[in-house]
Amino acid sequence: VSTGNMSSRKGLNSACSVHEYTGSFIGQSAHFKMTSVCGHVMTLDFIGKYNSWDKVDPAELFSKAPTEKKEANPKLTMVKFLQVEGRGCDCIVLWLDCDKEGENICFEVLDAVLPVMNKPRGTERTIYRAKFSSITDTDICNAMNHLGEPNRNEALSVDARQELDLRIGCAFTRFQTKYFQGKYGNLDSSLISFGPCQTPTLGFCVERHDKIQSFKPETYWVLQAKVNPEKESSLTLDWDRVRVFDREVAQMFLNITKMAKEAKVESVSKKEKVKQRPLALNTVEMLRVASAALGMGPQHAMQIAERLYTQGYISYPRTETTHYPENFDLKGCLRQQANNPYWAETVKVLLSEGINRPRKGHDAGDHPPITPMRAATEAELGGDGWRLYEYITRHFIATVSADCKYLQTTISFSIGPERFTCVGKVVTSPGFTEIMPWHSIPLEESLPHCEKGDLFPIGEIKLLEKQTSPPDYLTEAELITLMEKHGIGTDASIPVHINNICQRNYVTVESGRRLKPTNLGIVLVHGYYKIDAELVLPTIRSAVEKQLNLIALGKANYHQVLEHTLDIFKRKFHYFVDSIAGMDELMEVSFSPLAATGKPLSRCGKCHRFMKYIQAKPSRLHCSHCDDTYSLPQNGTIKLYKELRCPLDDFELVLWSSGSRGKSYPLCPYCYNHPPFRDMKKGMGCNECTHPTCQHSLSMLGIGQCVECENGVLVLDSTSGPKWKMACNKCNVIVHFFENAHKVRVSPETCDLCEAALVDVDFNKAKSPLPGDETQHSGCVFCDPVFQDLVELKHAAMRHPMHRGGQGKRQGRGRGKGRRPGGRLNPKKPKDKMAALAAYFV
Repeated sequence: VSTGNMSSRKGLNSACSVHEYTGSFIGQSAHFKMTSVCGHVMTLDFIGKYNSWDKVDPAELFSKAPTEKKEANPKLTMVKFLQVEGRGCDCIVLWLDCDKEGENICFEVLDAVLPVMNKPRGTERTIYRAKFSSITDTDICNAMNHLGEPNRNEALSVDARQELDLRIGCAFTRFQTKYFQGKYGNLDSSLISFGPCQTPTLGFCVERHDKIQSFKPETYWVLQAKVNPEKESSLTLDWDRVRVFDREVAQMFLNITKMAKEAKVESVSKKEKVKQRPLALNTVEMLRVASAALGMGPQHAMQIAERLYTQGYISYPRTETTHYPENFDLKGCLRQQANNPYWAETVKVLLSEGINRPRKGHDAGDHPPITPMRAATEAELGGDGWRLYEYITRHFIATVSADCKYLQTTISFSIGPERFTCVGKVVTSPGFTEIMPWHSIPLEESLPHCEKGDLFPIGEIKLLEKQTSPPDYLTEAELITLMEKHGIGTDASIPVHINNICQRNYVTVESGRRLKPTNLGIVLVHGYYKIDAELVLPTIRSAVEKQLNLIALGKANYHQVLEHTLDIFKRKFHYFVDSIAGMDELMEVSFSPLAATGKPLSRCGKCHRFMKYIQAKPSRLHCSHCDDTYSLPQNGTIKLYKELRCPLDDFELVLWSSGSRGKSYPLCPYCYNHPPFRDMKKGMGCNECTHPTCQHSLSMLGIGQCVECENGVLVLDSTSGPKWKMACNKCNVIVHFFENAHKVRVSPETCDLCEAALVDVDFNKAKSPLPGDETQHSGCVFCDPVFQDLVELKHAAMRHPMHRGGQGKRQGRGRGKGRRPGGRLNPKKPKDKMAALAAYFV
């Protein structure tokens, strides 16, 4: 739009760039700012107290619990960034994706920007919406010249879906997770989730599993005849009765046909048949082929397609349409592919002989079908990117190619009273199968030339015994087809739902990308069928999707649809809670109770008996004597911490570690679940505990403020020797120091310059890096010149993608800013919890 004359800079959140240029807008000179967002700006959530699983009855989430829009990613400070850039602007042009989600993001951007923009004069229009389907010069300029308005109804339909999924999903998920994880130890899923789309998706997989399990193979018999038209060759004939399930009847047919010596030709028919070229490509078909032919999961395929779109290689990848618009430049799109060595010949022939008019598909009124927008090479895109691009391009070329034509010859024989048939196909015009060879007609042996009444000697006639076989597990491609057919999810959300049931350990992806349900997935679906089949059948969600589409079209009221749907699910939820025993009976058969799982690890502070450590997700400790369960930090290893006890509650401490390159810290199972002090939250270990005198607490081991995050404190990991380190108790920063030191202790004194705690270090005489063969030194990790070369900043290697941090850009020393929280009091061991609290507040 700027014809290349623009200046670019990073925005204040560093994630989005701002491009500025001068040009004309609606006939006036204007200064433009162009920027972006990262997906949704806001997300819907319950207000504070309703996010606590322990304090709120899940039934309240249907109506009582108020919701609020929060920033989707607070670290990006997207609202502040938009307001800084939007301040003082007169007009806003919205270039978000042209689908319902994009429309919703339009209004999120407007909510952030309109309060700081200049107020319009009178009825002056200030909000514009650009409609486009691909990132090409022509499309962009065309969109700029035909600006419309954002569609409030489409945005509301997304709001409705978000609220329904949040309220229904959270209520069922919280109830069944708490109920079953409180009873069973080997479910191996940290969350037993329910979703209005996710659960019917799982239902399809379990339905196929049930068909396989209940399948009883039957034996049947087939009569196979071979005739010899010439001395060397033989022709296998298919029996017109196909098969019989009675052995004696089959034997009778064999005896009758064996009496004949020759096979007589009863008829010869030849028909020209056509295999139609494909319809234009939409999202669902692309995902099906990506899974079945390219071996890519739907989520992965969608991510690659989005990358290809943003780089300008393909048109918008989220569309339900399989019909090219009348004004679509098919020839222009084809010309761009004329130099690619893989299909240049086919393209040149099409351009010279004229393209075929594509088949009339379905026009959903959203976006044109997925097509290539510019030429690319394998070197440019590489790997999966190229494979998907190649398929999209081949599919597009096939849609404007001719149909595949072939001649089918059918010869009918009689052997005694029984009829047999032989079919042969000969391709007369390959058409689109040249560019999509996997669709080509398989090569067959040509049939002999013969006429009615000809006789051929019989080579052999035999009886084959076979068995009926069960269906196979659903492939991702078959599941996508079922979801589309029943209206479960949208073209954009189908990959997310399939990914969710894999992540929750409800299904596993087997070879051939087949989805096999796990025990947990099977029991859940059978439980829903037992209590309320509509929770798992696709019918109710399909009806909800239709209502949401009516909101988008302006034919249904947003509030009424929301209220009506939530009322139905609220009643279903209460019935589900009352009938949960039905599902529990199925769970008992497949899973072990908490008391029977896990192995003894640490002692309970109440009964002083051993508690069992349950390793299956979510890992936790269970005391069978007190019948209490204590949650633990996930995605790491847990072991006993030197049999040391918490001074507050006498529970044995355990040590959590994310591996040798990650961080580790001790924690008290009781304090972790029941914070002892007002300034502590649930889920805090000893490295965040503000106990004034405990030797494992933040007060005793905290060194200085984290060098990267705002609230974190670097705490000495006293178990890390001889490769000593301190780790931030909030983010994943790790500082390695004093390797091979004999002892590292945190001193009660602080640094005069940065107020960080001083550290006392003892080295072995043989390995001491200190000057003058010294073995002991006390100083500040950040400021002491002696320690300068002994400190190295790293980022923890976490076991879970959720914990990804920076990539360790800032190697070397950080600065300690501000002293560690809590000074040291007299190190007397508190007598009990109340004494500890008193000591702390004094």
